[in-house]
Parts: sequence; structure tokens; C-alpha cells
Amino acid sequence: MDYHLAAIDLGSNSFRLSIGRVVQQHGTAQIYAVDKLRESVRLADGLNDEKHISQEAIDRAITALKRFGERLTGFHPNSVRAVATNAFRIARNAQDILPLAEAALGFPIEIISGQEEARLIFSGVANELPPSEDRRLVIDIGGGSTEFIIGRGFKPIHMASLYIGCTSFSKRYFPDGKITDARMQQAQLAARHEIEAIAKLFKRTGWQQAYGSSGTAKGLLAILLENNFSTQGLTLAGLEKLRAALIVAGKVRLRDWKGLKADRVPVLAGGLAIMLAAFQELKIRRMQPGDGALRTGVLYDLLGRDANHDKRDETVRQFIKRYQIDVAQAERVTQLALALFAQTGLDDDPEHEELTRALAWAAKLHEAGLSIAHADYHKHTAYILEHADMPGFSRDDQSLLAFLALGHQGKLGKLRNAQPSRARWLALACLRLAVLLLRRREDISPHPLRLHAASGTITIHADPDWLAHHPLSEFSLKSELDVWRKMNVGLRLDETL
Repeated sequence: MDYHLAAIDLGSNSFRLSIGRVVQQHGTAQIYAVDKLRESVRLADGLNDEKHISQEAIDRAITALKRFGERLTGFHPNSVRAVATNAFRIARNAQDILPLAEAALGFPIEIISGQEEARLIFSGVANELPPSEDRRLVIDIGGGSTEFIIGRGFKPIHMASLYIGCTSFSKRYFPDGKITDARMQQAQLAARHEIEAIAKLFKRTGWQQAYGSSGTAKGLLAILLENNFSTQGLTLAGLEKLRAALIVAGKVRLRDWKGLKADRVPVLAGGLAIMLAAFQELKIRRMQPGDGALRTGVLYDLLGRDANHDKRDETVRQFIKRYQIDVAQAERVTQLALALFAQTGLDDDPEHEELTRALAWAAKLHEAGLSIAHADYHKHTAYILEHADMPGFSRDDQSLLAFLALGHQGKLGKLRNAQPSRARWLALACLRLAVLLLRRREDISPHPLRLHAASGTITIHADPDWLAHHPLSEFSLKSELDVWRKMNVGLRLDETL
């Protein structure tokens, strides 16, 4: 059965909405574009020196998101994913803007890391290209950051996200729109300085084809071709000709250039400087346009989740290996925590579904910190899950995992500032009880506890015979009651099952 998915890319320069129709053919799913919307918002242009997005830029963003929200009326939450990139990552008032943006759009918005953005970009480009075992270089020059990826097939090999973008560079080096040789040289040197950090690794790995996936790359290509600066795509010679012509003109004017779109006028100089720097520093000979990019990668990521091939599951498996987690114990804790959580009586909705997944991932990874030290290992685990690059996970995903990991043992006062919902408290209670009961790292069958949550109280029904034969567990359970009592959460023990 065909159905639709929607991806929203909240970039530093533009907001984009892509809607795709999923078609199943011979056991393989393919996404066909059915609708696209694009709004020039220029968030990065609204960032001041204190890294606050201006009210004017916020208003542009909210207006665009309301339009997107109208188009997405009737979409199921599981069929929509909105991701925010560099401007949201660095803005100090992002957390103030996010609730307004989500209300306008009508769906949650994830602020993703640079590494996650790079992964999704490569996925988007790779899914729109013919299959190949060649290594491919993909460069995506955005408004506030530029992503560099080398990969083979659908798998990235090296990824980097650098804080160089067409909007931020245009604002910094061409603030009044005037283009001179000195300014262009300064912008190129600044970009080359950043790219130099990854150049050795990328050149050593090598690639057979290079692709530019951003609006900057496609905009530059259109200008080069339509003004006879190049006949072979993006080349260093063609870019140098455009550079020289822009310096002679002294500024970017729409009427001077065939192929130039109005919204690219303010950011063309900064984007050209970065592209030239990439060609020079990485010794790129020729670059082809890469269809797809971030929003296409988001669509295919959604498709994978819908088909039970969630990238996050793969990441968790990799982390289990990386941090040498006791797989048997992790599985015991996961199964018991999920069994208890299923008894809480929460509504079966998308939020509950995602929280169930998060509880399972946190349970599998709760001992990751033991690879650092046994003392306060839960703090080490929380730090890892909060700050590590975790492909497929958004910042909000990782914050939730860190919350569960930090709270799975010890006092709960450290979590007050998180202001968790009742559902998250219940998930944490289930994880804590599972870890407590499985302290001996042995299977327990049948489970000696049953939970009931109602009217703000969590009742633990425990088998009295089991408690009588497990005095340490009984003591730990009663101590757990004291921990929750200090948080004004009603947790009580009923020795009946």
C-alpha cells in the first residue's frame, strides 16, 4: 500500500519541505517526490554577535512554518520529521524559539548535530544516484555550516561539519555587498584554514566522484553553465572566472547573471569563496550536482524507521560493542524495564511509542560508563549518551537517554531541573526497579513485581514469598521508596501480587 512521508529541513538560509510517496515494488520501497516547498528565511543572517537570532528572523521562520503546517494537515506524526541545523545549534535563544516553531508547524522539531546532518545528507545524495561501489565525496555548503562526507554505497566513511556557510561568510566578509579581490582572498583563506583540518584524511582516503548537494552548488553550476564559464560542471577554472567577473562588477546584481536566482544574490559571494577553498584545499578536479541532500536523507531515514530498520538501533548495537557492555545483563534489564512500563497504563500514542523505544535503548546502554570507571558510572554513561555522536539520534533523543541513564541509580534531586513529564518519571521508575532487581545479574522468572500507576501514585505489588527469600532486594525496594518520597512522587510497596 502506498503512503506519504514528509521531511522538513530548517536550514540556516532556507526552510524546505519535501513530501514523498512511498511505493512498494517487488519487495523494495522507493520514494517519489510529490510536493516541495521552499522559504528563504535567512536565520543565520539574523544572528547577532551574542549568537541570538533576531525577532525579525524569528518572525520570518514562524511565518514559513505556519505555511508548512497547513500543507501537512492530516499527516500522522510518525510520517513527519523536522530537523533543524546549524543556526539552531549555535543560537543561544534556540530553546526559546523552539516551542513557537513547533506550535507553528504542528510537529516536533529536532536540533541535529553536524555529524547527523552529514550522515543524512550523504544518505539523501546516495539514494538519488545510481548504485556504485566507488567512493564518493559529497560537499553541502549550507547557510551556517558546510558538511563534507566520503562514503561508499549508502555508508559514510568519513564525515565532517565545519562552521563555514554561505550566509555567515557573506555577512562577515561582504557585509555591504561590495566584492573586492582582498575581501574574496580573505574569505577563501578563512575557509581553507577550516578545511585544512580534514584535508589530509580526506585526500588520503580518496574518491572517484565529487558531488555538490546544496543550493550553493546548484546555484553556482547554473551560473557557470549559462554564462559560458564552464561546459563540464563545477570546475576550478570556471569558479575562478566567476570570481574574477564578480570582482570587476564589484557586487552581485540579479540582472548581470543568467541562471542566478534572487534569493542567492545576498549569499553568492560567501558561497563562492567556500567552494573555491574546497576545490583548492581538497584538489577537486570536477564536481557534479547531487540531487537529494538533507531532506531526502530524512525521508529515507523515516522510511527505514517505518520498515523497522531504524538507524538508531544500529547505533545502539555499535555502542554496545564500543563500550564492551555486558549483553546478557543489558537484555535482562531491558526486558524487565519494558515489562514494567507496559503495566503503567499510559495512552498508546506516538509519544508513548517513542518513550518505549528510548527506555529500551537506555536500558541496553545504561552500563556504558563502566568502561570509564565503576564509581559514578551512571554519570559517565549520561555524559556519553548526551555528547557522543550517535547517528540517527537527535539532540532531544540523546537528552532523554542521558536523563534515564543519569537517573537510573542514586538520588533523584539531580534531575529536578529537567522538569520531566509524568510519563518520563514512570519510565525512569521502571528502569530503576529493573536495575535494582537484577543486581545479581541473574535471570528472574517469573517477575516478582507488578506495577500500577493511578492518581499520581505508583504502587509496586511484590510477591511476599519472594521478598522473604531475598532480603537484600526487599531492603533495596524500601530504600527506593524513600528516594521517591523526597521528590514528592507517590511510590508505595504493597506486598501482594
